[in-house]
Amino acid sequence: MKKATLVLANGRRFEGFSFGYDGPAEGESVFSTAMVGYPESLTDPSYSGQLLCVTYPLIGNYGIPEEVFDSNGLCTRFESEKIYVRGLIIAQYSEQFSHYDAVKSLSEWLCEHKVPGICGIDTRELTKILREEGSMLGAIVPEGHDHPALHWTPEDGVGIPVADPNLENQVAIVSCKDVIRYKASGDKKIVLVDCGVKHQILHCFIDRGVNVTRVPWDYDFNTLEWDGLFISNGPGNPSLCSVTVEHIRKAMEKGKPIFGICMGNQLLGIAAGGSTYKLKYGHRSHNQPVRLEGSDKCFISSQNHGFAIDEKSLPEDWEVLFTNMNDGTNEGIRHKSKPFFSAQFHPEASSGPVDTEFLFDRFISLL
Repeated sequence: MKKATLVLANGRRFEGFSFGYDGPAEGESVFSTAMVGYPESLTDPSYSGQLLCVTYPLIGNYGIPEEVFDSNGLCTRFESEKIYVRGLIIAQYSEQFSHYDAVKSLSEWLCEHKVPGICGIDTRELTKILREEGSMLGAIVPEGHDHPALHWTPEDGVGIPVADPNLENQVAIVSCKDVIRYKASGDKKIVLVDCGVKHQILHCFIDRGVNVTRVPWDYDFNTLEWDGLFISNGPGNPSLCSVTVEHIRKAMEKGKPIFGICMGNQLLGIAAGGSTYKLKYGHRSHNQPVRLEGSDKCFISSQNHGFAIDEKSLPEDWEVLFTNMNDGTNEGIRHKSKPFFSAQFHPEASSGPVDTEFLFDRFISLL
């Protein structure tokens, strides 16, 4: 393996080894504590614009399965058709893999999608930095390549020469470009606003017999006929999706059921009159405990987000639905009298626990 360098916005540098695509990458450095599911995580559109540090020490040991599509053209083993992570940061890369479904190595897969990786660094130390100082911009530069970050130090008096993905509308990048319809066995029909939807979410609706009309993030879905509205997960800063928010506000006037997940939770909160803020280092894991408000029920959830709703900004006719038991941040909201609700976490998991998949059934029962 050739050498590679990870440069962070605080001036720290980590020297490791290059695997995957032989080229530089830059983005927001974040970490995930998930122990399994790297194929699903890497193809999650919510990671668009980010360098992902996986805290589990050994990655690549079960390789990558064959890409399989169902009759609707949806991935059955990944969360989208491509890798959205800009770069992968791990402690130890397993060059040998073993799994009955595996057809290629993680490194080969990264090469196909032109995504570089760096291994052989202390991911525990990196994670501590990101927890204490917050998610920060960074760059992965393999040996033999140049990048402005290599020639930069904090003493230069300017920030690291890396573009901040949170200043760019990541949702516009990952959203579908045309209206897509999925026919199911039932009569109920929903509009799904694609802010970067994971394919498992689509499976959760289609498998339950719900017909889905998937529309781009800025599409005026109020011109369509539907029984319910679903707002998907997605990457980046929700404040850059003002067009979507206006469409949601118009839809709320109809009084029909609305359900949002992740970015959908944030956009529903803004449409309701609330505001969002950026978390210090976000929630990216499979073991986030969330409590259902008004009860002693706690669920373990899969999460991937860097922004949250400021629940104090919500109008009086809205209330908290779920709360994170680790840091007390908002994990869901609902209207007190209308069929509008949302979850910040991922009930569909993939990968992760499916404790809260009942929320799909709850939404469908309202249609």
